[in-house]
Amino acid sequence: GWDYDALAEMCARLNCVPVYQETSWDGMIAAVSQGQYDMAADGITITAERAEIVDFSIGYIRTAQVILARTGEDRFASGEELAADTSLILGSQIGTTNYLTAVDLVGEDRVQAFETFGVSVQALLAGDIDAVIMDDNAGSGYIGANPDSLIVVGEPLTSEALGFIFPKGSDLVEPFNAASESMLADGTLDELYTRWFVDFDATTLTSGS
Repeated sequence: GWDYDALAEMCARLNCVPVYQETSWDGMIAAVSQGQYDMAADGITITAERAEIVDFSIGYIRTAQVILARTGEDRFASGEELAADTSLILGSQIGTTNYLTAVDLVGEDRVQAFETFGVSVQALLAGDIDAVIMDDNAGSGYIGANPDSLIVVGEPLTSEALGFIFPKGSDLVEPFNAASESMLADGTLDELYTRWFVDFDATTLTSGS
């Protein structure tokens, strides 16, 4: 929801019309680098490695990586304790910095990869895995939809900036940066953050929406 609202506002300011095409996360960054898409937006962490093949916008939001667990979890209270118990299995979305953080924390053999975070959370709720690493704002949304079933355990593991991505040398970077800076200056980005990550009631979503 945030990406659609933010891009709609940016295009209103830039006099452009966005055409959306949903695609899987795994392979999305490479597809942008090859020019299959003009840009992509999906909570993409700005990293030096990714910046070698795509151009990033300025960071529009900072996010922290957290550990999502089932309510009542008493086997670990921090990332260190989770890592120390070799019986515990982590889940995360393949191709994300969250997945890489999970591997760094517990080792690849204890991380189960999922195509989407939604599937990883369902696996957590079903008891198939013991925790999920994801960004704090996304985690807040899942907790909002399952307030009696999910919690964040321990302190954030990292703090990162998110940005939009473009093919190398794209002439869209500068205008979208200008739109982002304008929305930051007039409070629009703060309003969108509050709408989607503070006030949003995920329980109002219906199945299949």
